[in-house]
Amino acid sequence: MTKREEYEKRTEELLTPITAAHGFEIVDVEFVKEGGNRFLRAYIDKPDGITVDDCETISRALGARLDEEDFIEESYILEVSSPGLGRPLKKEKDFIRNMGELVELHTFRPIDRQKEFCGILKAYDKDTVTIEQEDGAERVFERSMLALIRQAVIW
Repeated sequence: MTKREEYEKRTEELLTPITAAHGFEIVDVEFVKEGGNRFLRAYIDKPDGITVDDCETISRALGARLDEEDFIEESYILEVSSPGLGRPLKKEKDFIRNMGELVELHTFRPIDRQKEFCGILKAYDKDTVTIEQEDGAERVFERSMLALIRQAVIW
C-alpha cells in the first residue's frame, strides 16, 4: 500500500464515525499534490445536499482527529466539500444509486475515435460497466479503460 493509499484509508476510518453521527455519507477521500501543495480532500453528501456549515462542522471535527493521530508525514491542506453535480462513481453504493440513470464515461484512450460516452447504466461488476446508448445498443467497457464515470448533468 502506498503512503497516499494509507493516508486516504486511515482518514476515511477517522471520518466514518464523524459523518455517521451527522447523518452524512463519505463519497470519497483523496490525498493529492497540486502545484506545490498537498491536499487531503474529503467529499461528503446527504440526501438533501451539503451546506457550507456542514462542511465546516465536519472539517473541524476531522481536523481535530487528524491532529490527534498525526500520521500524515507531509504538510497538507484539509478540504471538506460536496462532491458536486458531476459526482464520480467510485464505490459500489454509487453504482447501485445510479442504476437506470444517465451516466457519462471517459476513457483513457479513444474507442472508435471517441473518448466520451453517455448512456443509461445497465450493469456493472468489478471488471466491467455496461451502458445502453441512445440508439438502444448496449456497450460494455472494461473498468481498466475508464478514466472517469460520473452522473451525467443535463442542462
